[in-house]
Amino acid sequence: MQASALAAMGESDAPLRMMLRRITSGDGTNIEAQAARYYWPRMMGEGFRRDTDAEGVNSLLNYGYTVLRAATARAVVASGLHPSIGLHHSNRGNAFALADDLMEPYRALVDCAARHLVTYNSPQVDLAAKQALARLIAADLPLGDGLTPVSVSLTKLATSLGQSFESGKLALALPRPPDGLIFRGLGR
Repeated sequence: MQASALAAMGESDAPLRMMLRRITSGDGTNIEAQAARYYWPRMMGEGFRRDTDAEGVNSLLNYGYTVLRAATARAVVASGLHPSIGLHHSNRGNAFALADDLMEPYRALVDCAARHLVTYNSPQVDLAAKQALARLIAADLPLGDGLTPVSVSLTKLATSLGQSFESGKLALALPRPPDGLIFRGLGR
C-alpha cells in the first residue's frame, strides 16, 4: 500500500517493491525499518522524522492513526477476536495489539491524507483536519470484485483472520491499493 501511495504522489516506488520481495515472516532482516527510511522522506519531505511526540504533520498522523485504530479495534471485536492478542505487536501492555497488526495495510491512507492536509490546509489538528481524517473510514477500497468502505474492509479482514485460524489455511481478505486519483484526493 505504501509503494502505491508513493507512486500516486509522483515518487518512485520501485525500491519499496523490491524490498517487499525480501520480507520474511518476523522481518528478521529488518526490511521494515529500511522501507521506513525510504518511505517517510518521500511521503512527507526531506528531513521528516516520524515522532509521535512532535507537532505538525506528526500530530495529524497520530490523530489519523487513532481513528483508524479505533475502527480496526471495533472490527476485531465484532469478528469475535480479542484485540489484545496480537500477531506481531505483542507488548503485554497493549490492549489493542491485534488492531495494530491489522491496521498496517491501511496506514498509507492516513499518510496521504496528512500530506494533503499539510499542503492544502495546515499542519494543525483543527476541525477540518479531524473531519477529513475521520472520513477515511468511509473511503472506498478495492476488495474482491468491487469497492468496499475501509470500515467494512477492516471487518472483512478481521473475519478472514478468524476463519484462517479455524481452517488452518491463511486466506486474508486484504484490500488492494486504490488508484492514484483516490490516494491524491484523501484529506481534501
